[in-house]
Amino acid sequence: MTDDVVMDKEGKRIVLHGPEGFEAMRKAGRLAAETLDYIGPFVTPGVSTGRLDKLIEEFQRDRGGIPATLGYHGYPASSCISPNHVVNHGIPSDDKKLVEGDIVNIDVTVILDGWYGDSSRMYFVGGKIGVKARKLVDLTYRCMMAGIAQAKPGNHLGDIGHAIQTMAEAARCSVVRDFGGHGIGQVFHDAPHVDHYGKPGTGVELRPGMVFTVEPMINAGRHEVKILSDGWTTVTRDRSLSAQFEHQIGITEDGCEIFTLSPAGYTQPPYGDAA
Repeated sequence: MTDDVVMDKEGKRIVLHGPEGFEAMRKAGRLAAETLDYIGPFVTPGVSTGRLDKLIEEFQRDRGGIPATLGYHGYPASSCISPNHVVNHGIPSDDKKLVEGDIVNIDVTVILDGWYGDSSRMYFVGGKIGVKARKLVDLTYRCMMAGIAQAKPGNHLGDIGHAIQTMAEAARCSVVRDFGGHGIGQVFHDAPHVDHYGKPGTGVELRPGMVFTVEPMINAGRHEVKILSDGWTTVTRDRSLSAQFEHQIGITEDGCEIFTLSPAGYTQPPYGDAA
């Protein structure tokens, strides 16, 4: 693979990264995944989301990383922490404390040597998690992996979205339409945009060197969402539970590489004790 660009139908440039870019994103992606491994044992009843955010920032900076979300378009924190019916972009705060039975998404993006690593994971708060919540979290993880399984040369972005949508709707859940995955590399949010719903064979054709995130948000109820008055926090309109997982992947000659796999081997909660 060599560095190159292709254009999507809207005329946006999609970078095709070469071996050096892939190696840089392996390192950035690993640090993002290590951050999510590290924070797990701190996700307990009574902890504030502000405390978790401070730990995340310290962990990344101690390892040469920079939290990418801090100050991004005015965002005030080093991570996004989104419990229960919060779909994404939940702003951490010392006043917001997690309680027994919550499910929560923690989304981190780190800049390492000028390259971005982006991943998110669901966590259980305590041991008393409802059956419906557990099933939603498991479904969301499986939806993400079903989408990633379609990420290979010759397929299209619509194949990824279709796999996710089909699995979610078969379980009588819904896919959030207002947000999607995105290209990433030396830019946080780049082309292509990755819908998590769609029709097979539609959208951009996948080529070796493309790097983007697959990060479906699956709601237990309807897909409609709304953004709160802080301009960031997004919630389900019907107050149903929402879950999300995210991996950053690169298209290879015969499939894809996941840059944000957990070094500890964690996939979905409960994770056990982190190192």
